[in-house]
Amino acid sequence: MSQSLEGKCPENRRNWVSQTALFALGLNYRTAPIEIRERVAFPAAAQRDAVDALRRATFADEATLVSTCNRTELYLRAPHADILDRAANWVADLPSVRGLDIRSHLYRLTGAEVPRHAFRMASGLDSMILGEPQVLGQVKMAVKIANDANTLSGPLDRLFQETFQVAKTVRSQTAIGTTSVSMAAASAKLASRLFGDMRGVRVLLIGTGEMIQLAAAHFAAFHPQQIVVANRTLAKAEALAEQFSAQSMTLDEVPLRIHDFDVVITSTASTLPIIGKGMIERALRQRRRKPMFLVDLAVPRDIEAEVRDIEDVYLHTLDSLGRIIEQNLSTRQAAIAEADLIIEKHTNEFMRWMDARKSVPLIQQLRAKADDYRQLELERAQKMLARGDDPLKVLEALSHGLTNKFLHHPLMALKSGGDPKAPVSSLVQDIFQLDKPN
Repeated sequence: MSQSLEGKCPENRRNWVSQTALFALGLNYRTAPIEIRERVAFPAAAQRDAVDALRRATFADEATLVSTCNRTELYLRAPHADILDRAANWVADLPSVRGLDIRSHLYRLTGAEVPRHAFRMASGLDSMILGEPQVLGQVKMAVKIANDANTLSGPLDRLFQETFQVAKTVRSQTAIGTTSVSMAAASAKLASRLFGDMRGVRVLLIGTGEMIQLAAAHFAAFHPQQIVVANRTLAKAEALAEQFSAQSMTLDEVPLRIHDFDVVITSTASTLPIIGKGMIERALRQRRRKPMFLVDLAVPRDIEAEVRDIEDVYLHTLDSLGRIIEQNLSTRQAAIAEADLIIEKHTNEFMRWMDARKSVPLIQQLRAKADDYRQLELERAQKMLARGDDPLKVLEALSHGLTNKFLHHPLMALKSGGDPKAPVSSLVQDIFQLDKPN
């Protein structure tokens, strides 16, 4: 934690064990369409500065920002739930969402909801594609970025380490993910349905990230007439193209050659669309209205939304693909139930750990008080021995002194409580394992 932040809220740093709770705030594909999600998407290169700004703006003791195609979530540790209001204000103040009713798309999580959601999310149960594996890698990257930014140090870090273990357990002990259909696979299947025999189809892949790598593998399996990889850096395009006996070109060539392709799959890190309505209209004229199948797997989107209004263009986004894939969800309901049992078990264990941390300061105080009593009685015993008192009497006095000091306050509380069935009486009976009255 920076010095400036410590100066503003030093009590949080000193008392994080006794005054700590975890909170989460975010939006995902269920609460916000892609038009909203892309406004609050943080590319990896911007996440370190963003998570540092988030912690400073909210005065959080710990902070992590998870940003994927389907969600943006803020995980925070703080003494009080009002941090969720500060986090919502931080999101609403982002330049990209000003003027939008972003708050209506946000969900807030507290208590056991936080670990339960984190476990489900990292296991792929909360994904648009059930069981998709990419999300776990994205969460690990978010945690690495937060660690690099020094915004993780305690219980929140412990939560994510536990999250990785739970995700591993869910994947190894259930069928989650074994029948997962990726967006890339769905894109290839939809294209094959539209065009039938793919051997006469030309495919353009824009980008070289994980999504495009998967798309290349799935489309190559259909043996299209041509696959071309386009990227801002030609060397990266060439490296990916070589794996699939494909061709390559630069991103600058796309507007000039896009009319050559029947299928265009794009997933770049561009903050602005790289394919516009005018570009596709010109391409269709050159193609003599031969249909084009476009899939935009990027957030923010690579293809202008208006392209979907063009006749003879079949445009899919993450949201529309997700709806298609979700139709087959019923076949995996049993695996979901098994995964949820594992997640609930680990959620309860994590919350018990959190509750136990709250007792640490009290335990420390109790030990310190006991040590004070021990020191006082030890000094008294040493003085008695120095006077030449009988050692047996000294030991007797030492034991009586410790007994009286340890029991003084509990006995006073019992005497003032009166009723033997009062809460203080029951507590003493439990602590000292005494018989309870009938």
